[in-house]
Amino acid sequence: MIKKLVAGNWKMNGSLAANEALLAALQPVPGVDVALCVPYPYLAQLQRRPSGFELGAQDVSEFAAGAYTGEVSAAMLTDFGCRYVIVGHSERRALFGEDDLTVARKASSALSAGLVPIVCVGETLDEREAGEVTAVITRQLAAVADLLGQEGLSRLVLAYEPVWAIGTGRSATAEQAEEAHAAMRGWLAGQGVDAGVIRILYGGSVKPDNAAELFAMPNVDGGLIGGASLVADDFMTICRAAGV
Repeated sequence: MIKKLVAGNWKMNGSLAANEALLAALQPVPGVDVALCVPYPYLAQLQRRPSGFELGAQDVSEFAAGAYTGEVSAAMLTDFGCRYVIVGHSERRALFGEDDLTVARKASSALSAGLVPIVCVGETLDEREAGEVTAVITRQLAAVADLLGQEGLSRLVLAYEPVWAIGTGRSATAEQAEEAHAAMRGWLAGQGVDAGVIRILYGGSVKPDNAAELFAMPNVDGGLIGGASLVADDFMTICRAAGV
């Protein structure tokens, strides 16, 4: 079995004081990898995080260095001890115009610096209702595969996040998540990749009351957690559900 990964995505939330209070309430969970993906300004503060938690960022530049005002390179993230970086989150795609090729380039930049990209894919409600879930996901994955090849694909973490479930309080059912994850794993196998060792996370309104059911699905290898990652008790409950 793949060791499950739970990654908290704080999004644009936090303060120095609030972060300290949250960190003080977190405890490592045996048998589960846990990452905290925080806003750039708090990376230095999170270098003093509790043991048992990996550090991650929420985005990365596709460029290695240069005249790109406001961008943050993968090498800068590694300076702060980051292990993971979220790439292609639906909010980056929808609000900031990131297309599939940009996401692929960011994943490549992260890999080149030794980071593990958590590459997000997922469909809108209209696409789901049109029966296009698999087509949308495989299109998004194909852009990454075209740039990274088999070797690069094998080093990613993937996250399925149905756009209609992000921040809405709605979640895919465990069966819907499993169907999408199984399709992704099947597609990876078709690319000649050892799909059995690639972790595929579910992201989309994961909460303490649905985490165990989602994580029990055979192709769900953990979660990308948004709002619940800001509440210590909720986040810890979700992490413990991954360890069952």
